Amino acid sequence: MAKPKFHYNPITLTYERIDNTIKHKLKKIGSHAITSILSGLACFVAFVLLINSPRERILKSEKAQLEAQYEILNNQLDQVQETLTDIEQRDNNLYRVVVQADPIPSDIRNGNNQSSRYEDLRKKTNSELAVITTKRIDQIRRQVYVQSNSFDEIVNMAKNKEEMLLCMPAIQPVLNKDLNRMASGYGIRIDPIYKTPKFHAGMDFSGDRGTEIYATGKGVIEFKGWKQGYGNAVIINHGFGYKTLYAHLDKFKLRQGARVNRGDVIAYMGNTGKSTGNHLHYEVHYKGKVTDPRNYYYLDLNPEEYDKMVQLSSNYGNVFD
Repeated sequence: MAKPKFHYNPITLTYERIDNTIKHKLKKIGSHAITSILSGLACFVAFVLLINSPRERILKSEKAQLEAQYEILNNQLDQVQETLTDIEQRDNNLYRVVVQADPIPSDIRNGNNQSSRYEDLRKKTNSELAVITTKRIDQIRRQVYVQSNSFDEIVNMAKNKEEMLLCMPAIQPVLNKDLNRMASGYGIRIDPIYKTPKFHAGMDFSGDRGTEIYATGKGVIEFKGWKQGYGNAVIINHGFGYKTLYAHLDKFKLRQGARVNRGDVIAYMGNTGKSTGNHLHYEVHYKGKVTDPRNYYYLDLNPEEYDKMVQLSSNYGNVFD
């Protein structure tokens, strides 16, 4: 058995025994090992959290650059969007008006959102920026495509403008320079048979049986025959969305399918169908809707004559059908 060892403690002024057993030594070594491990772990965690590796520094730098590029790209997209919006407004309110084309609806210009297309982007890195930018690019691409087609359509319509002017109904369907044949105009009128207010879809021109009826614009005779309520009638398809109807005719001059020019005689005035006297009932249709015929006499009347015609056609007048 080993002899015990002592050392002098100057604080307590006593000799204290030194434990020199194997158990004591193992305990001491274990205590130092645990302390060292914990210290090492603390240093490692601090290193990982506070100090970036060279690759991490590169990745963070690239991320910052990409975000800056996204911001610049979005600013550029704002400028493109502003310019495109201005072009669209001029297209709808100026260019298409000149060639008498309907404005393009906003849902066609902007298209439909394809939400499923962007879900995959949300799963990727920096997804929100990618989704926002992709959506804006898709929308602008769609708008540019529609606008390009619109300009192509306008160019074609402008090329056909001369033909369209020849085809538009632009004169009165009877010889009526002094306006004494004006019977009744477009709008609510008293029905001559039922004596009740009724919408009158055209204009009535009085005259003798056999008075010549003229085509008011270039076109093709689409219909010639008996039409319920209208009696003998002719419908001319002028193209460009325009059609004219001539009713209560006595005789026809041209066959169905014949091509006519403005001023050609197409039939003769009569008293057929729902009619109370010799007259012509004349209608103008644009894109399937009936319109006021007095808006289409600009080649036939000067401003003073037009004002007089408007005044005459606005009264309840002598309605024949």
